[in-house]
Amino acid sequence: MKTYVTITISSEGEKASIIADTFRELGFKSTLGTHDFVYEWKGKDIVPVQVINFVDKVQMKLKGKNVLLNFTTL
Repeated sequence: MKTYVTITISSEGEKASIIADTFRELGFKSTLGTHDFVYEWKGKDIVPVQVINFVDKVQMKLKGKNVLLNFTTL
């Protein structure tokens, strides 16, 4: 299972390089194409509450950085 993130960065917010570093610290890998980052879940029995808790963690880490996030988990 993978969680993809597409980000929108504001000119009034944090620099893109800092945002990218934050995503890598959280275990994401940079991608090219439709999505900006991907997180590959370890294990096969991932339940929705785990994904929601992880998204909460990402939100907390990026709080105040003026970034819009779009998550897709497949």
